[in-house]
Amino acid sequence: MVATAGVGDYEWWKYFIVPFMSGAVGWGTNVLALHMTFYPLEFFGINLFRPKGQPWGFFGWQGIVPTKVEKMAGVTFDLMTTKLIDIGEMFNKLDPNIFADVMKDGLLLIVDSTIDEIARKHMPTVWDALPHDVKNGIIVSAAEECPEFLAGFMIDMQKHIFDVWDAKAMSIKTCVDNKSVFNEMFLECGEKEFAFIRLSGFYFGFLFGCVQMGILFFFTESWFMPICGFIVGWFTNYLALKVIFRPLVPVKIGPFTIHGLFFTRQNEVSETFARVITAEILHTSAIWNDILHGKKQKFFHAILRMHSILFTDKLVGGFKTIAVAAMGTDQFCIMKEDIATKIIEKLPDSIDQSFKYTTQALDIENTMRDKLKELSCAEFEAVLHPAFEEDEITLIFLGGVLGSLVGVAQMYIFSN
Repeated sequence: MVATAGVGDYEWWKYFIVPFMSGAVGWGTNVLALHMTFYPLEFFGINLFRPKGQPWGFFGWQGIVPTKVEKMAGVTFDLMTTKLIDIGEMFNKLDPNIFADVMKDGLLLIVDSTIDEIARKHMPTVWDALPHDVKNGIIVSAAEECPEFLAGFMIDMQKHIFDVWDAKAMSIKTCVDNKSVFNEMFLECGEKEFAFIRLSGFYFGFLFGCVQMGILFFFTESWFMPICGFIVGWFTNYLALKVIFRPLVPVKIGPFTIHGLFFTRQNEVSETFARVITAEILHTSAIWNDILHGKKQKFFHAILRMHSILFTDKLVGGFKTIAVAAMGTDQFCIMKEDIATKIIEKLPDSIDQSFKYTTQALDIENTMRDKLKELSCAEFEAVLHPAFEEDEITLIFLGGVLGSLVGVAQMYIFSN
């Protein structure tokens, strides 16, 4: 129904507050929509009916990013390993000889205690009677053989890195088990963009409110307000998201250059992204932990066992004659197996001695950061944007719904 009385239908101050209310709607819907993108980490509400893979349920909500974390982490990892790092090339940066040098002392301690423990188990009397020079000779022999054993072991690890480590599975599992880690990556990388989304909601909403105020001079139907609220919520979210990633290529208009906000901070975002990834996901401790205990640990242990047996053969060669005479060939072979088994069991406990060198050699953070900075705008966008791009419409629609609810509140104000 078109009003005939015009301005006199409402008190003047009600028209005056419309742009400010619309600005508040734009700001509030953007803030709430952003919050609902990342939180809560787990579904909150009554989970009577919930479509698979969706953040909403019959009565409840889970953040969009935590809901899709497995899929998003997989997409991000695939893009990362095709654009930023090569897993095989990365591990080939490790120098087997330097690795052997930093691990040598730890292995010697293992060998010393292991030989004493196993020898006392299998031939206690003979072992106790052996001169210290003979026992020390075994340790000296071990010191000579350790570098070759450790270097050979690392060379085989490098050749079979994809057989002993599933980097993608580890990364996805880390993000799924610790959803806050994946949230943190987006929140830190997009900190300034998200601040812009929140603030721009008010400015865009205020401008829409000015238009709405003009319309209210001539059109007074109360049902119009929830519709305006929906439009404000929808478009403030839509515009805020678009100006972050568009235009992809800088556009000059007079003295001004218009470019997606995200791309103007490529260097800064690159540093943040690389730091968060290496600190929370692809750090040395996590990599070795997955190699030792992850889904491909059997292949790792097979490599370690092969090299440990060869190492033990050389190790016990110095007292083989004495040992065979004391216990027989069969028992000597059992003792040798026991020594190899103990080395296999104990060596992983000393692997942390290599962490500092491994971190320096792999140099994941610097490599990733430098590669990110070199990407074109289209390639740079592809690293982060596609992971949640498909759910942008959910975020935009959510803004519209929240805006329409505020429009209902406007109806109440204008009707009293």
